[in-house]
Amino acid sequence: MKNIVVVGAGKIGSTIAEMLSATGDYRVTLVDRSAAQLAAAELPAGVATQELDIAAAGELEEILAGKFAVLSAAPFHLTTRIAEAAAATGVHYLDLTEDVVSTRRVKELASDAKSAFIPQCGLAPGFISIVANDLASRFDTLESVRMRVGALPQYPSNALNYNLTWSTDGVINEYCEPCEAIVESELIEVPPLEEREEFSLDGVTYEAFNTSGGLGTLAETLKGKVRTLNYRTIRYPGHAAIMKALLNDLGLRHRRDVLKDIFESALPSTLQDVVIVFVTVSGRRNGRLLQETYANKIYSHRVGNIVRSAIQITTASGI
Repeated sequence: MKNIVVVGAGKIGSTIAEMLSATGDYRVTLVDRSAAQLAAAELPAGVATQELDIAAAGELEEILAGKFAVLSAAPFHLTTRIAEAAAATGVHYLDLTEDVVSTRRVKELASDAKSAFIPQCGLAPGFISIVANDLASRFDTLESVRMRVGALPQYPSNALNYNLTWSTDGVINEYCEPCEAIVESELIEVPPLEEREEFSLDGVTYEAFNTSGGLGTLAETLKGKVRTLNYRTIRYPGHAAIMKALLNDLGLRHRRDVLKDIFESALPSTLQDVVIVFVTVSGRRNGRLLQETYANKIYSHRVGNIVRSAIQITTASGI
């Protein structure tokens, strides 16, 4: 059995720990700085837990020594710290982050590391990148790759039509940071929350708009090979307009801690969610212009003896 350390005992980290342990191939230790968070995590008996402040010098390196891999399910601003500890101890490294700046640092560390570094392997970026790349590989030449993902409540009941289903820090970050896209074959940055569109799937209307990080490294992979490549987050209609008012008109993009506090005090969490994955690729095959689409809806369901949300299941499964 391989020894794995999972950093972060939140919704996603605890699900990853449970799924890996259930395979019987891994001995999993789940670490978090919060004893309360570790105690609240619903874990099988085979998962060990340890309270650990990863920011403390040397503590993370000590627990990683001799391990096979470390998986970061921590907030994006801790990504660099965990990756540096993995490089220092020579263990394999995986993360779920959508943060572009952190991923650039991980890439730098990987350039001369003695172990594998695999960032952005959750849902988006992660699974959706695999789907898009697979569809793209079926064409002789590419015209467009359009990637859409959303984690939504099944039963929206507020003006935002939204509930908290994963990291609040992550949601705010992807709404505020620049977004990569390929437009007319050029890799550029586009503003978040813009280029809103509407579409219907199974009779339900959704909106989608630019958010940061969802492309992962696919923009580099397909640069020079596709005319249009973009990623947008799916929400119920009306969400983007309210978020633009909060972030731009009220200036909360510059006071993210305030917005986080508002979200976490006013928006309830839910296990009754749905994850939508919608990827459309067009291009030429044997001289004909064709289009292929992948569309899927994943709902919360029981994993083992525990009901997990759709975003927990899909993000953890990417690992």
